[in-house]
Amino acid sequence: MGIPQTIAEMSRALHGGQVSSVELTRALLERVQRSQPALNAFVTVTAEEALAEAAAADRRLAAGERGPLLGVPMAHKDIFCTRDVLTTCGSRMLANFVAPYDATAVARLRAAGMVMLGKLNMDEFAMGSSNETSHFGPVANPWDLKRVPGGSSGGSAAAVAARLVPGATATDTGGSIRQPAALCGVTGLKPTYGRVSRYGMIAFASSLDQGGVITLTAEDSALMLSAMAGYDERDSTSVDMPVPDYAAGLERPLAGLRIGLLKEFFDKGLDPAIEAPLRAAIAELQAQGATLHEVSLPNLPLSVPTYYVVAPAECSSNLARFDGVRFGYRCENPRDLKDLYERSRGEGFGAEVKRRIMTGTYVLSAGYYDAYYLKAQRVRQLIANDFARAFAQVDLLVGPTTPTVAFELGVKDDNPVTMYLNDIYTIGANLAGLPALSLPCGFAHGLPAGMQFIGPQFSEERLLNVAHRYQRVTDWHLRAPPGYAS
Repeated sequence: MGIPQTIAEMSRALHGGQVSSVELTRALLERVQRSQPALNAFVTVTAEEALAEAAAADRRLAAGERGPLLGVPMAHKDIFCTRDVLTTCGSRMLANFVAPYDATAVARLRAAGMVMLGKLNMDEFAMGSSNETSHFGPVANPWDLKRVPGGSSGGSAAAVAARLVPGATATDTGGSIRQPAALCGVTGLKPTYGRVSRYGMIAFASSLDQGGVITLTAEDSALMLSAMAGYDERDSTSVDMPVPDYAAGLERPLAGLRIGLLKEFFDKGLDPAIEAPLRAAIAELQAQGATLHEVSLPNLPLSVPTYYVVAPAECSSNLARFDGVRFGYRCENPRDLKDLYERSRGEGFGAEVKRRIMTGTYVLSAGYYDAYYLKAQRVRQLIANDFARAFAQVDLLVGPTTPTVAFELGVKDDNPVTMYLNDIYTIGANLAGLPALSLPCGFAHGLPAGMQFIGPQFSEERLLNVAHRYQRVTDWHLRAPPGYAS
């Protein structure tokens, strides 16, 4: 038999005895090895450790243990600390950093029995929209190796799309789960802020960062999120409330569902080739009983400038710890302490990270704090208020995930603002701390197009339900890039 594609399929095969975890792991490791020169999706491959974990999972299965993730292979975005394994954050600054502990999300998936194949490439410190800022080189989109996979979780999206792993962890600060998921034709879920612990997840912008998952299906996202989510006393932003069984509500009918069509997302910046399949996907939801209502969020167009004040400000603070003294890259033969700081940071950070640190330091400086940072926080609240008013009328919002399909590698290197605008439809959910999900809804110009759902806080169960019901009657999420099918 061929290798099962999804987490749910792999789980059924493992529990039914059709395949062992060691066999699955070995087969996927071979795929990783074959694909790495072209895709560059992995920073580190932990083959020996993975086979040992798989053997342990097989023993648990043989002893009668049951669990939807037990023995299923996966990989982690290289922003999550993994005990005794390199954790680079895609940066020269951490190119030799071996984490002494597991992030909470890692520990919970490990406890559930998932088998880690390695660490996935990413934009440096999660700063980027194309996975081109990584110290370890860009990731290629498996649908077209000359195009970007999106960022910052490009390695996660590319690995899942190429069937190297059925699921991967990822993080989303301004769209870094949903945007690459859309560009690679897979499913990406950003949970509510505080739903998944940030302990052991290297910080970019602490009030925006949120861990999540990239998978082939909404069902698989539900299975992984159920294991990852929940309160963690080590994370002060973690929310103490029960975690539902996300998979249990997937089959709920859509009759009576009120969907808000985001007026601001269907503007002149949206490629008509993406709008066409998106409209068809919305019509399918209506055919299942959902009703459509146009909704306006007047302050949403301000989300990009607001984000690019708040996020760099927080990044300049978070990355101050990387000074060449305690851990991370250290320059050679520093003349004095000032030289140590300057050269360690100058040589350890890449251009995009330096740009955001400088921007953040500027907006926080005396004389500019009120004019920029404080004003951005006020606009952020206005955006959150717009969402709250919308959810008084509808159950969830729908729109495109990205304005265009995947662009070619290198075409936006010289214009950071153009690159930043690629996240124009995703940033609002982060500023308001809302859950959001991207799933494939068709193709435009021969490349995947994504549809995005945004819901009220802690409505992940409903977002997954709607996505699953759509995926039951379509197969966009199961279409593999040429040469990467099972």
